Amino acid sequence: MLKVFAARLRQKHRTVGYPDAEPILPDRLRGRPAIDASKCTERCESCVRVCPTQAIRRDGSGLAFDLGRCLFCGDCVEACPAGAITLTHEHRLATRDRDDLVVSGSAYRLARALDEKSRRLFGRSLKLRQVSAGGCNACEADLNVLSTIVFDLSRFGIEFVASPRHADGLVVTGPVTANMKLALMKTYAAVPAPKLVIAVGACAISGGAYADHDECLGGAASCVPVDLFVPGCPPHPITILDGFLRLLGRLENR
Repeated sequence: MLKVFAARLRQKHRTVGYPDAEPILPDRLRGRPAIDASKCTERCESCVRVCPTQAIRRDGSGLAFDLGRCLFCGDCVEACPAGAITLTHEHRLATRDRDDLVVSGSAYRLARALDEKSRRLFGRSLKLRQVSAGGCNACEADLNVLSTIVFDLSRFGIEFVASPRHADGLVVTGPVTANMKLALMKTYAAVPAPKLVIAVGACAISGGAYADHDECLGGAASCVPVDLFVPGCPPHPITILDGFLRLLGRLENR
């Protein structure tokens, strides 16, 4: 027992200070893309051609990134001869609407909170059932780590549960393969109303690297209504936590 106490004293406080303090993120984190329009030429399509998921397109106002399809691989940064594209260190990515995941010259609209009635229901106690609908286990791993002492998701009243009948909503990962469609829909039906659905990762939002494949349905929204989109491949645990807290109204005006 004395050894346990000694180890605890050596480790000190291990839980991150977020959201009261700014998160300490790795230098290699690839966050929200930024486009320098002054460097981007209309004739150059290097980034569009190299993107493995067709997440980049050119519209009337210039380049637009669809973060719902983006794998944050950085190929576009390397391919751009003018250096017009950078992947910033911005970890805040979650949105409520699918269309808000498209980044262009306009400001990025972060997830807004649920309505007042829903916040009264879920704001202090939110139980979630995670469904891996054909995922590679990367997003699943970053969801699992939220329950460790470092992130301590339960301090916000948010916990993962084993049964959908004990849940307030679903967290879906993976592109939703044809074999997982029925399982996902049955799991959603088993969650008592009112309920939430959160799509985590590019696969769950758009199909990601498997978009348009015959055996994939293109994300969770193809089967169930989605209330929160958390882009990334995989998203950093802080990005996921930030999305959860914004949905519950814990990060308003931040």
